[in-house]
Amino acid sequence: MGSMESLEAATPYSLATLWAQKYVDKLRAQAALGELPGTQLADKVKGSLRFASSQAWAKTERLLAAEIPRQRLDPDLIDPWQIAEDSRELFEAAAESCGEGLSPACFSVQIAPLCGRLRARYSERDPRVLGFLSMQFHYTGQMVSQALSPQERGLFQPYLKVMDDHLYMPLQRMYENAAAHAGDTFSAPLAAVQELLPLITGVAESICAEVAQRFPNYHCESGLLADLEVRISSIRDVEMFQVYLGLCVLEGSVMAVQQELFPLCVMLYPPLKVEWKLVRQMLELLDEALRFQLTPASYTVLLPYLRAVQGMFSLEVFPESDPIWSHHPDVVRFMGTAQELLQELMGQKVT
Repeated sequence: MGSMESLEAATPYSLATLWAQKYVDKLRAQAALGELPGTQLADKVKGSLRFASSQAWAKTERLLAAEIPRQRLDPDLIDPWQIAEDSRELFEAAAESCGEGLSPACFSVQIAPLCGRLRARYSERDPRVLGFLSMQFHYTGQMVSQALSPQERGLFQPYLKVMDDHLYMPLQRMYENAAAHAGDTFSAPLAAVQELLPLITGVAESICAEVAQRFPNYHCESGLLADLEVRISSIRDVEMFQVYLGLCVLEGSVMAVQQELFPLCVMLYPPLKVEWKLVRQMLELLDEALRFQLTPASYTVLLPYLRAVQGMFSLEVFPESDPIWSHHPDVVRFMGTAQELLQELMGQKVT
């Protein structure tokens, strides 16, 4: 890692390809299930979308309706019909790609720009609106999957994962920022992100298994942490934190977390019954995993940003003895301290 050749190759496309490689093993595993007529599966997905979309919005609205006034979110920014239409467009693209035999890895590279544009449009006026789009998409995917046979579900699931990743995570923004570093003879931030990307899913899976073991009786909105549906969502969230961490490294700022990830967590986690102690535990385990799996040089590059994110979700911001802070949007007032913490850490030599 970190060679001149690898850095010169770090175009948005090549970094997208590096991320997409994580879907290849999934595809190979699903290939053992056998082949289905592509048009049959695609038509079945498309045919279930109308009902699935309406059911998904009902669930999204039930979970987040109370958050609109609580978070002082302008309700005019939330257009259920546009959200449903954008979600439908993604599902149709996935169904067609699956039906045509396009691999999930290739689909990931192909769909990234569209998802990036959607994320940019929904976050332009208030990044929290992204939460409504991503939750609508997530629950639509669950409803669509219920209409499929186990074999069909196994074949379509990797395509759902691809889109889930790109809606929840700022992958396209990360690719574009990587390209800005590619002209350097050597870029330590780019080398660190290149090293991080292939590890993200494995790290997320191990962290979620450990957290579920430490909190065996913990119930979130969808069930126990060890339940399949909860585990899948949890792994995606830990992947999401790592992608935002990589984006912060490339941008040299924690602004992406301040403006997007943190407000989304403040809005989404309380109604989903995800307590801040779980987030703190996850970040602690992430620190341990990255310290062990990354080279010392890459870990040193990432550490100040990880410490700043840990500060955002610390007990000082979300005291366990004062549960109102789990719901109150005024925690954003404390976010300036994260940038100050980052500047302080960047001024220190990390050992």
